[in-house]
Amino acid sequence: MVTLAEVARHAGVSASTVSYVLSGKRPISAVTRRRVTASIEQLGYQPHAGARALASSRSRIIALMVPLRTDMYVPVMLEIAVAVATTARAHGYDVLLLTGEEGPSALRRVTGSGLAEAVILMDVQLDDGRLPVLRTAGPPAVLVGLPADPAGLNCVDLDFRAAGALCVDHLAGLGHREIAVIGESPGVYARHTGFAERTLGGLRSRAAEREVRMLHRPCEGSHDAVAGVLARILDERPRVSAFVVQNETAVEPLLALLRRTGRAVPEDVSVVAVCADQIAAQASVPLTSVAIPAQELGRRAVERLIARLAGRPDGEGAAGVELLTPVLTVRDSSGPPPPPRTPGA
Repeated sequence: MVTLAEVARHAGVSASTVSYVLSGKRPISAVTRRRVTASIEQLGYQPHAGARALASSRSRIIALMVPLRTDMYVPVMLEIAVAVATTARAHGYDVLLLTGEEGPSALRRVTGSGLAEAVILMDVQLDDGRLPVLRTAGPPAVLVGLPADPAGLNCVDLDFRAAGALCVDHLAGLGHREIAVIGESPGVYARHTGFAERTLGGLRSRAAEREVRMLHRPCEGSHDAVAGVLARILDERPRVSAFVVQNETAVEPLLALLRRTGRAVPEDVSVVAVCADQIAAQASVPLTSVAIPAQELGRRAVERLIARLAGRPDGEGAAGVELLTPVLTVRDSSGPPPPPRTPGA
């Protein structure tokens, strides 16, 4: 590896001059700076990360806390994480990925060691145990998610409450009056995970406004679990004419089971999903859906954090909530409910 001393010899300057060009701690003439920069590029010199952090008191590392739980749809979480990593790299930062479920202890460990100078939190719960750490002695942070009390926090998320309302509006506009919601795994609701709770809140409030009867059932993603939930829904609400699904792993089992029970989509029953566009578009029946803008969420989180690190007191780096507007894309899976059956038909 090329050393700082080799760069200095190549540029015809002292090692300290090269160090000052890299750190910006002392003014260096434009001519000398250009000469040093040219030598760095020509030789392919890479500053030692640890030494650079000690010299500048900045690690240029962002910690990304993304617990990979078995009851969450990991591909969407990883898509956000990849967007965070690529955007951070474009700004000269590296990302330290924390995938465990340690919660506050992991946050204290990373921030207390000075390993990362900023944090992005995912899988945010309404009453998240990590938030007191951030509010007391935490580093600059952005949440991809929305807790119950976001005061003083920097958050970006899809407006999941509006997403739920949008699904009801679409189905009610088609004439549906009884809908069932197949939700996330029970553990997601037990933890009061923000996106699931807010979607459910939007569904319920808009269903009440539109005089739509709604039933919600959490569901594991396996075929057997979906079969059991669907059987109970049809037993309790035989007049259900539409389903809203917020559980990516339940999508294909549900469509297969509806076919098996002789219910055509959308002629007999409509299906609307809150999920990644790729899943909706590639389903066996292309689904009308509200997309999860994973890449945009990751990009916006980093940009808000970089603005905060740059010391911008207002605008996108300031504490506050940014909710992305949900968009519903109509595909083949939704249509008017079937006409009521006549007696004896």
